[in-house]
Amino acid sequence: MTHFRRYAARKYVVSSTLRQVDWNAELVRGDLQEVVAQLKRQPGQGILVGGVKLPLALAELGLIDEYEFVVQPRLAGHGPTLLAGLSASVELKLVSSRELDSGTVVMRYVPAS
Repeated sequence: MTHFRRYAARKYVVSSTLRQVDWNAELVRGDLQEVVAQLKRQPGQGILVGGVKLPLALAELGLIDEYEFVVQPRLAGHGPTLLAGLSASVELKLVSSRELDSGTVVMRYVPAS
């Protein structure tokens, strides 16, 4: 039997062009560094970020405390590249890794400095 945990997570959408978002989301505008700092001060278990552009912007600002990379056992040969265009390299330290039954590997890293 498989068990799934439900998370009552708040959903934020960062956009300078959208006027509204879905019923279960909040639109975030303004200075990204200030907004993320404010969100990080709120109680909870952290902020999960997806997509391609937002992680790049957060990495550039030094706002990512932990990276989790999920490597699927499939070669796509196309699609966006995560963190493409990062202006400087970020040294990372591996804090955990695990392999799932599917062959997927989940690796967690923190910035080394």
